[in-house]
Amino acid sequence: MDKYGESLTKMAYNYVKDWKLAEDIVQDIFVTCYHNYDKIDQILSFKAWIFRLTINKSKDLLKSSVYRKTVVQSSILTLFKSNDPAPETVIIKQNEEELLALSVLDLPMKYREVIILHYYEDLPIEKICEILVMNPNTVKTRLSRGRARLKKLLERRGDHE
Repeated sequence: MDKYGESLTKMAYNYVKDWKLAEDIVQDIFVTCYHNYDKIDQILSFKAWIFRLTINKSKDLLKSSVYRKTVVQSSILTLFKSNDPAPETVIIKQNEEELLALSVLDLPMKYREVIILHYYEDLPIEKICEILVMNPNTVKTRLSRGRARLKKLLERRGDHE
C-alpha cells in the first residue's frame, strides 16, 4: 500500500476525475490483492498486474449506472458549494505543475494513460505494453501523438494567459 497507493490513486483519478472515487477504487484493489495473496507468486509482474486492475476497475466504474448518478448529483451540488478549490485540485497543484497536469487530464483517454504511465510512473514501453495489453508500436504511436496533442494544448493555454 505504501509503495503503490499514491500512484494507483492518481491513475484512478485520471479516469474518474474524482479523488474520493479514486481512493475507493484503490481500496478495492488492495482488498483484491489481499484475497489473491496466495496466488501472488503466479503473477509475473506485480506492478503491471496492480496497474491493470486499477485501470480496469476505473473503466468499469465509468460504465456503471452508479457513476452516472453520482456525477449528476455532484454536478448539482457544485451549484451550492463554496468557491474553494476541490481537494483533488489542491493535490494536483502540489504534485505537478498546474498547467501541465490540467493539460494531461484534458487529453483523450488513450493518450492520457500512456503519457501518465510513461512520464509520471516512469514505466518503460515494454511494461506499458504489458499493462495495457497493446503492441509496442501502438504504445509508441500513442505516446508520440499524445505529446503532440499535449504541446498544442499547452500552446493554446499559454496564449490565453
